[in-house]
Amino acid sequence: MAALIEIKVPDVGNVADIDVVDVLVKPGDVVKLEQTLAVLETDKASMDLPSSAAGTVQELFIKPGDKVSEGTLIATVLANTEVASAVQPEQPVQEAVAPAPAQVESASESAVVKPEPLPEILADNGSARAAHAAPGVRLFARELGVDIHKITTGSGRKGRILKDDVKNFVKKVMVEGVAQSGAGIPPMPTVDFSKFGEIEEQKLNKIKRLTGQNLSRVWLNLPMVTYHDEADITEMEAFRNALNAEKSKDDIKITGLIFIIKALVAALEQFPQFNASLSSDGEKLILKKYFNIGIAVDTPNGLVVPVLRDVNRKGINELSAELAETSNRARLGKLMPAEMQGGCITISSLGGIGGTAFTPIVNAPEVAILGVTRSKMQPVWDGKEFVPRLILPLDLTYDHRVIDGVEGARFMAAIKQYLGDIRRLLL
Repeated sequence: MAALIEIKVPDVGNVADIDVVDVLVKPGDVVKLEQTLAVLETDKASMDLPSSAAGTVQELFIKPGDKVSEGTLIATVLANTEVASAVQPEQPVQEAVAPAPAQVESASESAVVKPEPLPEILADNGSARAAHAAPGVRLFARELGVDIHKITTGSGRKGRILKDDVKNFVKKVMVEGVAQSGAGIPPMPTVDFSKFGEIEEQKLNKIKRLTGQNLSRVWLNLPMVTYHDEADITEMEAFRNALNAEKSKDDIKITGLIFIIKALVAALEQFPQFNASLSSDGEKLILKKYFNIGIAVDTPNGLVVPVLRDVNRKGINELSAELAETSNRARLGKLMPAEMQGGCITISSLGGIGGTAFTPIVNAPEVAILGVTRSKMQPVWDGKEFVPRLILPLDLTYDHRVIDGVEGARFMAAIKQYLGDIRRLLL
């Protein structure tokens, strides 16, 4: 004997407007007792809606995107009432499908015939089934810009999508190169911030847009490592102050950055792999015989990197005048594109602002960048006592495809040595 049973949303704790995330069956499907018919989701949890009867789905009354509440009609199932009544709610689904032999022998004549095993829903409708996921996984997918509905199968219980499934989907998209961004990376989701409060939109200028594009490209393509160290510049600073004391008030003063530039060039001469670029195919290292140093300059329009050319052939006074003039034109927006090309390595100095360390991004196609932060007096043990020394933090980021860790450490040690004793630059 068969009966039409209505499947409704059970008691969900007085929660209204529950979202229907997935519907896992369709009319005509044969379902088991306690089999998941749909997946519902509140703002805090996801829940499976089980079937309270075994039989054939006659009609569905919901679809993904609908909102339901307690008592909402979900579906009607044509069920065999005798088989359903012989099953206790606590018993597993398998007992409803195939009773044990002892139960069959003791049952009434009408229940002696064993019902045919109900087919698995995945076997019948695997291609049509939409996988489901918990709210946290859905949020994770949205943050990565992944359409959760494109992940048709999950590795969790009952096909539930897990975070690992989302990660594997992203990896697959990256490998196959089918992401909308064209770089194998899903785009960032669009967020309407106005719903949280008052906002103001400010369009980025061209310099910042291009800088952002270049930094993103470098970040995605270069395996970068940053090495942090400190240089003792006590004697160097004393020498610099003595030189400036000899100058008239109209003369251009020598800054510590000039000595850093000269020390960096000396280190490049000692380690030519830093004065190089990797070919676009990654097969060749292009060694440069010239020494052009890029200096990152903060301007009202954004960060620009003018290049000082042939630094190895110029003295500190000439470099001081050139740096001052170039930096001034950069802040006025008067630099020509050619003046920001051809660099061998870049210096990014935050010494005028502060900080103790940072991780500068390589200005590709260069293979390294030197970061500088503010120097400060520190007590240093000389073997007998603590003495005050002026210590300069340095940060070297390099392309790990070209430079390994030992080379990076040795290069930094050479810079420290030159800064610690400026006389070595004369050797």
